[in-house]
Amino acid sequence: MNRVGNSHVMQVVSGRSHPRLAAEIADCLGINLSKVLIEDFANGETRVRFQESLRGNDVFIIQTHSGRLHDQLVEQLLMIDAAKRASARSITAICPLLSYARQDRKSAGREPIGARLIVDMLTVAGADRIMSVDLHSGQTQGFFDGPFDHLIAMPLFKKYIKEHFGKDVVFVAPDAGRVKLTERYSSSMGADMAIIHKTRSVVKRNEVEAKHLIGSVQDRNCIIIDDMIDTAGTFCAAADMLKERGAKTVYGLASHGIFSGQALEKIEASAFEKVVVTNTVPVDTGDVTAKVEVLSVAQLLADAIMAVASGSSLSAIFEGENQI
Repeated sequence: MNRVGNSHVMQVVSGRSHPRLAAEIADCLGINLSKVLIEDFANGETRVRFQESLRGNDVFIIQTHSGRLHDQLVEQLLMIDAAKRASARSITAICPLLSYARQDRKSAGREPIGARLIVDMLTVAGADRIMSVDLHSGQTQGFFDGPFDHLIAMPLFKKYIKEHFGKDVVFVAPDAGRVKLTERYSSSMGADMAIIHKTRSVVKRNEVEAKHLIGSVQDRNCIIIDDMIDTAGTFCAAADMLKERGAKTVYGLASHGIFSGQALEKIEASAFEKVVVTNTVPVDTGDVTAKVEVLSVAQLLADAIMAVASGSSLSAIFEGENQI
């Protein structure tokens, strides 16, 4: 626990989805994680019980949504409900990766808006505030009536780019949906930009084809920007196309390295020199590929937690660039 000001205490507690990240955050804050008992009953239900008093304290509950995400979501909901019933002063649900973020609208008839449903569940459970990293779409913030802190990994990636490339890069949007994000990088770093137009295969599910390139990449260091890598189909198709068009090197940056199915194998076989992601979700490349590099968002999340707990400006951490 950590006292903030003279009146209340900040407590950070972790679910079971990403304990390593939670421990890193606590180290950055200089505190210990609050103790909580989480166990499964024989029928698969989850039991949660905090082992410390939460009364009158600011409680931050960390749980990323990856892997067995439905179990992890319910676990976080139970923790929020338990904290509310234990008379916590405030409850912040920290979801480094928010599940169903890609289902932020109806793309066809008779479909749900999954992201809205997830946010509603967090609200009903008792969350006063939500914090997440690089949402698939900024409009998800509007699904929550309270404060929604949209953190960005851009400062981490910009530092990495400056250390490895300087300004000799071309930022590449792998599809139309990532154009705005890619523009922010190219504008803030004074670099060129290119756009790839893709089409999805009508024969194979989750397969994409890179069709057209807008911009020049000949003999340039290219960096493909995205918010997440799931099956890696879009990412790898874009990288291969850039190499065919004469790119000197091809790198990939994405906040969330989900790597479903054969994603790592695809990256290993692709034209990428390296793919850089953050640890918003646990990343285990095993012996499949050495092309994946992981940056930690622990300090970023720790700074955001401290800003919320102390009532200081969160935008100042990102120089206002998180307002999207």
